Amino acid sequence: MSVKVKTSGKVVMIVLVLAVIFVGKVGWWDKRPREAKQSQEIGRVALPDAPEASLAGQAMMLPLPAPKESVNGGTKIVWKIMAWNSQFPLMYANGGAVTTQGSLLDKAKLQVDISRQDDCFKSLADIVKFAQDYKDHPNSTPGVFASFMGDGMPAFFASLSKELEPLGPEYQPIAFYAMGKSYGEDQLMGPADWKKNPSSALGKTVACVLRDGDMNILLKWAGDNNLRVNPDETTFDKNAINLIAAADFLDAGNKYISGYKEKRKIVENGQKLSEEVTVGVDAVATWTPCDVNIAQKKGGLVTIANTKQYASQMPNITITIKKFAYDHRTDIENLIMALSQAGDQVRSFKEAKAFAASVSAKVYNEQSGDYWLKYYNGVTENDMQGVPVSLGGSMAFNLQDAANMFGLGKDGIDRYKIVYTTFGDILSKMYPEYMATYPQYSAVVDKSFLVSVIANHGELMEGKALQVAYSNEITSEVSSKSYQIQFETGSALIKPESYKLLDEILQSSVVAEGLKVGVYGHTDNVGGAQSNQALSEERANSVKSYLLSKGLSSQRIEAKGFGPSNPIADNATAAGRAKNRRVQIVLGE
Repeated sequence: MSVKVKTSGKVVMIVLVLAVIFVGKVGWWDKRPREAKQSQEIGRVALPDAPEASLAGQAMMLPLPAPKESVNGGTKIVWKIMAWNSQFPLMYANGGAVTTQGSLLDKAKLQVDISRQDDCFKSLADIVKFAQDYKDHPNSTPGVFASFMGDGMPAFFASLSKELEPLGPEYQPIAFYAMGKSYGEDQLMGPADWKKNPSSALGKTVACVLRDGDMNILLKWAGDNNLRVNPDETTFDKNAINLIAAADFLDAGNKYISGYKEKRKIVENGQKLSEEVTVGVDAVATWTPCDVNIAQKKGGLVTIANTKQYASQMPNITITIKKFAYDHRTDIENLIMALSQAGDQVRSFKEAKAFAASVSAKVYNEQSGDYWLKYYNGVTENDMQGVPVSLGGSMAFNLQDAANMFGLGKDGIDRYKIVYTTFGDILSKMYPEYMATYPQYSAVVDKSFLVSVIANHGELMEGKALQVAYSNEITSEVSSKSYQIQFETGSALIKPESYKLLDEILQSSVVAEGLKVGVYGHTDNVGGAQSNQALSEERANSVKSYLLSKGLSSQRIEAKGFGPSNPIADNATAAGRAKNRRVQIVLGE
């Protein structure tokens, strides 16, 4: 007998069934044990916290190395360096004076012993001995590297290449990387009136290491202001800037601080006279910590020009001998990778930078980590006379920066080639008795290691390259110099014979990459004022276009025309009018 259920009963049954299902789901199904994903170690994620950060977003700060020395069985290298903050990447990558456990160089299977050597002549002797030892005992001789100021390398390579000639071409020196650069700490310090009126430096003296990198800051500043420099450190020329030889960069400052004086034979019109004059030290070309010593022990000098302005002038160039580098190609490339990673870390994380500073204090056996960190960053402090002065300033390179330095970046400008040949040519001209010639750039700079790393490790090129924020308009001049660029008559078309002068302007601008380039056109007073104004503007823009075509960025250059309004000679004479038809190149901020 069938049971007939009423419609209302069916509804109740359905509701009961759904209720049972709901209770089962909530009470058992949802609470049943289920297989879960394994917990993961996240590691340390830190956002880049340094103002010059090269890494962005969720960049990972690498663990700092352990203090314990590593014994990884890898290639042994002794690295000779001066006390110089641009070596922060090496300090970070090595973890200590010797390679420590967990450091980037430990992971690269390298064992590096960093040794301070402020005397570049002793470093030269060390490399010569290494080359001989390596030739005799290649399997048991540790490599020897050295790092120097890039603008001083032509003279160093000239001496070293000559010393190594007897060993054969395989044992010649090569430069293969730049880990950082001076970014303010190398400077010409002089009386404040030199900034207002550069010609007031004529008849004054500058203490520096002759034919070395810091002297080059003086030479560039003087050259860009059309001032003569007397190359003979035994005479005095009232119409030139005179040099006082220092034994090293610290001695240069000590001579100023101690009130050092010496007698000089007077030179007039190229002739040495019998009269003598006693000279003291008016200015100093040096770097940290000597700049700090001057400010804290005497004062009275300000920054006339420095490597933050001449931002390409002083890369930290690392060298060794070619035979060792080619026998250890993988080691060299691993070293470049480690140093570029270290550059990213130092640039991006304050803790990594502080660690590099603490290692610097240990390696240099001088001051504390806080001291080296302070002057890596660069500061402005009042000196003993209450005068504010800029002290310190260096910058670590990542792989992008190194590529840019050697012409492997997007703009294709080989900055180091320009620096090398610019100062090689100047010193060769000033001191033919010491350096009649110097090795060609292509013979001593081997880019093959860096090219290989860039090609095979694109991930290391993700770091942001250093950039300069140029002002909209130059308000403070560092230098000003007239160029007699030839144009077609009444036209802004540059004559081909002036291209050499334009290239000189380009090279000067590349070395001074921290400064804006002012291109100012001037005319004589022949013709109408309105047409002369237009012509001066067109000629300035023609020069600007040439510089842009060679790779300078448009943000760097301001072109202006002044017509006949600023003559520098008498417009009543043909010679005067020729001088007034000029292009003025101003480097400034």
